[in-house]
Amino acid sequence: MPLVLEIISPEKLLLSRDVDMVVIPGTEGDIGVLPGHSKLITGLRGGLVDIYENNTITDRFFVPGGFAEVTESYCAVLADGIIRQSDLDPAKAAEAVTAAQAAYDATDMNNEEAYRLATDRLISAQAMVDSISPQRSDKV
Repeated sequence: MPLVLEIISPEKLLLSRDVDMVVIPGTEGDIGVLPGHSKLITGLRGGLVDIYENNTITDRFFVPGGFAEVTESYCAVLADGIIRQSDLDPAKAAEAVTAAQAAYDATDMNNEEAYRLATDRLISAQAMVDSISPQRSDKV
């Protein structure tokens, strides 16, 4: 019994298909979702969404954040944005980290909301760099 996966960005439905498993970057760690998974709604941190078919990663997408809804037979990834891993640009990723670090350094640490947003942006930018790093031998 396959799992129906939908990946939805603010602009459009990017993907809708049956998969064997998907691994999503949850805020508390990566979550492997198989058919029969318990119902769950979770936030997403910046990281890779890995799509498995026949025990092989067939597609990999970077999401900077968002939410995921999981049921026994369905997983919806509601991403703030989405980029196919192979389309990630190392120079743009490095620029994003530099900009996020500058914004973080300029943040009023007494403003909890501003601090949270700046921290999330920096973590997501660094996750993008990590997603394209040459040390990742599991690229598709």
